[in-house]
Amino acid sequence: MATTLNYDKEPDDSYCDINEWVKSASKVIVPLGPINQFAARSPWAGLEQQTFEQVARRLKDSRDVDIYPNNALLIDAYEKGEIDKQFLEEGMRKWLATQALDLSKNVAEQFCRNALALDQQPFHPSEGQHLKKVAQELSHYQSQIPNNHTIHAYKQYVEQVGKGEFADELNLHIIKWCKLYLDESQAVWSMPHREKGFYQAWKMMVPYDSALSHSMRKQLQSLPEDAEHALVKGLIALEIPPSEAQDYFEAHLLSLPGWAGMMLWRSQQSTKEEKLFLEYLAVRISLECALLQPYLPLPKLKAEKQGLIESLLTRWMKWGDTPIEDWENLSPEEIKARLLLANRFDRFVRSRLWLEAWEKTYEVHIKEMMTSQQLSIVQPTMPVLAQFAFCIDVRSEPFRRQLEKIGPFETFGTAGFFGLPIETTKLGSTHSHDSLPVMFKPKHKVIESSTDDDLKQYKQRENTIHSISHTFNKLKHNMLTNLLLPEISGPWLSLQTLARSFVPQKTGYTMRKLRKKWSRKPSTKLSLDHIHTLDSLLPVGFSEKEQVFYANQALRMMGLTEHFAPLVVICGHSSHSANNPYSSALDCGACGGASSGFNARVLATLCNLPKVREALEKVGIVIPKETVFVAAEHITTLDELRFIYVPELSEAAQRSLECVQTKLSKVCDEANAERIVQLPTLHSHYKNSKGEVQRLAEDWSEVRPEWGLARNAAFIIGERTLTAACNLEGRAFLHNYQWKNDDNGDILAKIIAGPAKVAQWINLQYYASTVAPHYYGSGNKTTQTITSGIGVMQGNASDLLFGLPWQSVMQSDQEAYHEPLRLLVVIQAPRKYIERLMDRDSAFLQKLQNGWIRLASIDDEGRWESWS
Repeated sequence: MATTLNYDKEPDDSYCDINEWVKSASKVIVPLGPINQFAARSPWAGLEQQTFEQVARRLKDSRDVDIYPNNALLIDAYEKGEIDKQFLEEGMRKWLATQALDLSKNVAEQFCRNALALDQQPFHPSEGQHLKKVAQELSHYQSQIPNNHTIHAYKQYVEQVGKGEFADELNLHIIKWCKLYLDESQAVWSMPHREKGFYQAWKMMVPYDSALSHSMRKQLQSLPEDAEHALVKGLIALEIPPSEAQDYFEAHLLSLPGWAGMMLWRSQQSTKEEKLFLEYLAVRISLECALLQPYLPLPKLKAEKQGLIESLLTRWMKWGDTPIEDWENLSPEEIKARLLLANRFDRFVRSRLWLEAWEKTYEVHIKEMMTSQQLSIVQPTMPVLAQFAFCIDVRSEPFRRQLEKIGPFETFGTAGFFGLPIETTKLGSTHSHDSLPVMFKPKHKVIESSTDDDLKQYKQRENTIHSISHTFNKLKHNMLTNLLLPEISGPWLSLQTLARSFVPQKTGYTMRKLRKKWSRKPSTKLSLDHIHTLDSLLPVGFSEKEQVFYANQALRMMGLTEHFAPLVVICGHSSHSANNPYSSALDCGACGGASSGFNARVLATLCNLPKVREALEKVGIVIPKETVFVAAEHITTLDELRFIYVPELSEAAQRSLECVQTKLSKVCDEANAERIVQLPTLHSHYKNSKGEVQRLAEDWSEVRPEWGLARNAAFIIGERTLTAACNLEGRAFLHNYQWKNDDNGDILAKIIAGPAKVAQWINLQYYASTVAPHYYGSGNKTTQTITSGIGVMQGNASDLLFGLPWQSVMQSDQEAYHEPLRLLVVIQAPRKYIERLMDRDSAFLQKLQNGWIRLASIDDEGRWESWS
């Protein structure tokens, strides 16, 4: 008989920690910003207090998600020679040494070795009845075998009442309401009452939801006015005890981690919506109560081990060459040891050993490359004409290598926002955006400005362009005018469609040239000196002390404190592609889709200020008068370097710039030639790689304009001489570091806490999108739907997808391009520096100990040490 939900029963003090439970539960997901502010995030950033294997078990139990590479990925890697079985054997023996089982070493090793085979055929024991008989006789051992499972998901409750599709039905309702509430002016009619918050708006609208039955709507009308109260009442009505509330919330959040992540992100952006995340759970669980009402009371979950002994016996028949009749002759001690071994050496342990062998193989490859090449480095005899500071982004590595090869140039690697915690406002814009990693908050605002007359005319020209787009959208979203829109816009859009489809390269170039010619952006200046204003929440510009601080910090972080060349180029980076919802994902992976050219210009301008240089001399950084800093932007889709700020140059700097400009075309060609062969879309009718990469950037049907940061695997912190002679294949983040200039370890600590953490987030997002694309990826680009102006879905009722699309990690439907390896951090420093780092940074130590990151070091004598 169905039970009516009782919302009148008042909660007692046992539910007073509801806000803490919600906050703690939020760690199973990550905040998800809009797709046009894409920022790479590890989907497990809040779970690093657990080991990687523990999280893998938890996700498999709760959501049936496997975060270890599957057999197809491992077989492919092994066949390519990327996994050395010697490391697999070593890992297996090391694991066995920790088990303390009363079992012959040879027997145990043979069982594990057979279990680790990847190309196993299905095994069907022929002695079915005998097997069941022996399993029954050994059933008393079941109590001595620990349960490998972790938690239960809420969907298991409803599956026990024969309503397995319930979870999908609940998700459909939540997706619908989230889309309505979060819509960014994409819908013709917005959701009423949004200003009152998600819970209140939903509560006022749900009585009119025809997708719910009359009885459900009537029940939901009696909900409490306050979201927190409603959430507690929902737990009580469903008989969820306080001790299980957090697990229950986590299961709900893991059901739709994308929409929940967007609600979490919004709740962190302003105090106005700080309760939004709790409201999301209140709405979801209130709907669950209404949908579950006919099936109450729910049966209690039972922890069952039926079939466990039979399964363990089958494993021994398959991998231990032990016929079923042999068990009758074994001693009780050996029976227990064999059952424990089969239970412990499960698929998670086997997957971990394979992954670690893959990672160890790559580590040895990197070690051999760097240690052998380091011995063969020949110091350049020609003076360095120009120095380039690039972002650590893995796409910079091939370009830097080609640049150093072709001219008397020197390159440095540093974080692409150059240590500037700024919010930027570009010329003519009324909006600002953060230009720094999403884990930090801006402390200063920098405004790009021009003379009043130039600015006024520029804004008029820009408004003309924007008004056309604005008018088109207005007509499209109006019920009457959208009927006439095809007639009005058809001829122009048809012509544009034909041009972009058949001659995308020329069309894109022409459109950009026309817009640039029309806009005629005037010369601009930046608000670097502090301005007193009441219009901004952040201070505009910097004080003199702050200018010196940020310039000093940036130069020391990149290791450029002496031997300055006449020309120093600060290189930001961005990308260019057409018709690409994930275009921001190809810009800075840390800064919410912001390109870092603006930051490059700010730093270059600061380093050219005479007062800054004078102050830097007092702290040991002497910049010659002939040295001039300029700013450029590395366009990763095209492998081009575009100068965006070139002040008045000294004679030496002018000669250096002319030399650079004569060589850049060759550098671009070489970098393109290296990169384009890795893309599966090379067209044979192109005579050169440059034409092909330009087509990729302009073709609106192209699903893979570039590989982005795919195949990233290492973060190398050390002098450029360590890697200068190495072809790292665009797989390594490169950060300059000189331990001899870091006596107190502060620079290394900042690199690990900032850039290394960002690199780990990028690494694990690519990892997750490869090993579990159905859950952590975003599916096929060709079937994605942009929804509410904030993200993508598959179809019209999926989760809000927060990972990378299939085309960003897969070479084809059968072959992965990205290798899912956890990031290897390599530090060039003595052992005592590494020990000091781990003593000071408990978060980094936790990542290392729990398997979220790997670590190796090279000391001052070139000796390699693995800390993983």
